[in-house]
Amino acid sequence: MAGVGSRSGVSYDARGLVEPHADMPDNVEVHGGRARFDAADLTIRQINMALRKLIYDDGITDVTIANPASKHSLAVGILKRCRIHFEGSPGWFACGLIDGPEVTINGRVGWSVAENMMSGVVTIERGAGSLTGAAIRGGDLIVKGDVGARTGIDQKGGTIIVLGDVGINTGFMMQRGRQIICGNAGMNLGDSMYDGEIYVAGKVASLGVDCVPGDWNDADTELIERKFGIHGLGDPPEFQKFVCGKVLHNYDQLEPSERKLVIH
Repeated sequence: MAGVGSRSGVSYDARGLVEPHADMPDNVEVHGGRARFDAADLTIRQINMALRKLIYDDGITDVTIANPASKHSLAVGILKRCRIHFEGSPGWFACGLIDGPEVTINGRVGWSVAENMMSGVVTIERGAGSLTGAAIRGGDLIVKGDVGARTGIDQKGGTIIVLGDVGINTGFMMQRGRQIICGNAGMNLGDSMYDGEIYVAGKVASLGVDCVPGDWNDADTELIERKFGIHGLGDPPEFQKFVCGKVLHNYDQLEPSERKLVIH
């Protein structure tokens, strides 16, 4: 059965697999260790094919992608030190599962940017959608605008810095790491968090279950000043600190169903 198309111009084969025979784009410009290409007329697979070839096969360490046109799942799974610049706004799931790249996005970005990032830096000049930094494990994620709901859900490490406001359920089930929020926070901040620190300069609509105010210490001051200095964010505002109350999750006692499994 021949492939079929869609209104977006993306083709599918009989099994529903997207772009089974994507061709490598021929509009890549390379100058020394830098490369640039326009993604306006390229498919998602073509963009990622070109990016991976430049970084892994050609040894390019600085790649600019112009006009990403809100396409989803761009620059995912890049596990090498390099610089990636987006001139425009990617769509959902951008820069997920990365380990090492420094990414700049001069537009906005959709849901789940930098999901499961292990190391590196992602800087977004405007806003971001919900689930920003979901399950992030390391590195720094900086958003200079507002973000949607559930920022840093299931966060396991790293630092998320938001210069604007965050939506509801920010820090939900946070396990480790830090969130630095310069604006206001929506309802249920830090709900069901296990560990980590959340710093908020603005107003908090409400705290989630087991999220409580924390005591400020010199390490908090050092962290805030260091992160603002590294990323050129100017003088930090005054923050209030929130941590886990250690009531909801008790690691020292077994649940009744677990006690039955213990052999004495």
